[in-house]
Order: sequence, then structure tokens, then C-alpha cells
Amino acid sequence: MKFLLLDGISGVPLGKEINQSLIESGVESVHFDALRTPPRFGHGLLSSLLKAQQKVSERDGFHSFPRLDIGQLDSLLHREKPSHVLVIGFAYKFFAPAALAETVKRHGAQLLLYDTDSCNLYPKRREFIHFIQNELPVYDRIFSFSKMTTRFFRDTCGLDACHLPFGALPQPAPRGVGTASEALFVGSADLRRIFLLEQIRQHVHVRGNRWRRNFPLMSAELRACTDDRPVWGSELLDLLQNAKIVLNITRTDFYGAETGINLRIFEALAAGSFLLSDYCPEIAELLHPGQEIETFRSAEELADKVRFYLANDAARRRIAEQGHAAFLQRHTWRARVSQLLKDIE
Repeated sequence: MKFLLLDGISGVPLGKEINQSLIESGVESVHFDALRTPPRFGHGLLSSLLKAQQKVSERDGFHSFPRLDIGQLDSLLHREKPSHVLVIGFAYKFFAPAALAETVKRHGAQLLLYDTDSCNLYPKRREFIHFIQNELPVYDRIFSFSKMTTRFFRDTCGLDACHLPFGALPQPAPRGVGTASEALFVGSADLRRIFLLEQIRQHVHVRGNRWRRNFPLMSAELRACTDDRPVWGSELLDLLQNAKIVLNITRTDFYGAETGINLRIFEALAAGSFLLSDYCPEIAELLHPGQEIETFRSAEELADKVRFYLANDAARRRIAEQGHAAFLQRHTWRARVSQLLKDIE
């Protein structure tokens, strides 16, 4: 068994971490960064011209001109000879799905998808329909981060879909957890997030992108504690470990689909942080609220629990320690890779 990971979302480290975990599990794996591979010559101009032409003839469609030449993938498959090609996120922006499937099958490999981003397409109706109709059917099997999305793919779309939650890599032992900021939120701006964060603006520090463009919707006090820059790697780990409370507030579209199991949950648990997340049924199936994490269902409950756990160090630390232990036992990328291998076997 040998994997080729075709990573379409390498702006986050998820694909690289899965690749590392496969190798650590004794499985050969090669990581292909589609996002940072140079595009085909003239891609930008040709893409713009094609979209303009197609919008005239089909106004309600979605049109994507693939960034990469399928010959690049063909050469890579010939050289590496994988048994499985695992797409991380999506492929349609890089290769035409039908051409991708034909090329992979010609090399005798299975084509798999780890759906990590479909919820982000909900407000982009035409693009989501394109993804559902043109890309998803080419896969031999689909793994999705969300149980709700898995059911949609399987029961509504008739696809072979399995639930595979996110994970994280184990981190160095927590050092000085909860010694700096009170409550920390890391993520991009979203109207639901703004409304909730306003309720705890006296206690929170916000870090992420697209916040400045939303400043007209935010109070001066919340703007003052917002740093409009994305963060990953060791800097993110330091922020998580130095916060007394790490907040997880799902984006509006995720919350509307009753799914809130995003990557931040497992990154916070890996860091040994105390996690306070909005409640959804999926989170209660993976973790024990009140023991391994805490949850809230309203703005009022969020504010109450922030105040309570800032004032009760022992309770906060106990839950953080139990959450970290649960992560190490059940929610590492090694555990997810083990589940993936069992499913495809």
C-alpha cells in the first residue's frame, strides 16, 4: 500500500500532517502540494476568457478552468506508483475531475477524497452544485469530516461516504497553560462569531483574517482586542497554550448544518488547552461536555461560562487535563489514519 496525497488546501497543515502520520504508521506516502505547484502557462488569462464566454451562454452555471496540466499528475503517478490517491479538500480547481479519475485509474490506483471544506461551499450555490455533480461521483470512496455531510453524500447523493473526523498531531507537553490571555478566539471573521464575541469582549483576544473589513460591524472595544492576521504553527501553539480559555465558534453555515467539528477543536485539545465550544450533536458524540470540554448553546450561556471558568482555575484545569488525555487516546491523526486504513481495506 502506498499513498499519494493530492493536497488542495495546503494553506493549512492538515494534508502534511496526514502524510506524516501515514509514514509514522508504516505506510509509504508522498505529498503533492497542488496549491503551490506552478500553474499551466497562461492559466489566469485563459481562465478569465473562458469564464466570460461561458457566463454569456450559461449564466447559472459554475465554470472552473483547472490550474494544472494533467500530464504533471500522470508523470508523478508513473514515477511513484501509488495504490491510492487521496485528495485533500477538493481537486476541481486543479484538475478536471473526469480527467483526474481516468488518469488515476489508468495507473491502477484507487481515488479517494477527504472532504474537509464542503461546508464552506454552502453559500456558493453554483460552485457547491458543481462540486456535488462533477467531482464527487469520480471517487471510489469519500471520507468527510462531518457526520451530517457524510449522511448527505451517502443518503441524498447515493455516494460511498464514510465519516472521518479531523485530528491533530501531539504537541510538546503544555507549558504555562493559561498564564496570558483570558479567552482566545482564532479564526476568520463571520457575523455569528462577531455577535457572540461582543458578549465577552471584556475578556477575549481575537486573531485571524478578514476582521478589519468587518470593523464597521464591531464595537470599538472588540476592534481593540482583534489582530487581523492568520496564524499557524508554533505561534498558534503558543497562543493556545497561553490562553485560559480557547473558544470554538463555528461559522454561520457550519452551524446552520448542525456541524461544528472543525480543526480548531483538536488543535486546542492537542495543546492541552481548556476548550469552550458551541454545542452540536456531533461534538457530544466525540467528547464528553463538562468532563473533556465545555459547551454553550446561547450567547448568555457563553458569557456565564467564560466568567465562571475564569474564576475557577481548578475546574478549568481539570477539564483541560481530561480533554488532553482524551485527545491522546482517541483523536490524534495516527488514530484517524488507522481508521482510514481499516475502512479502505
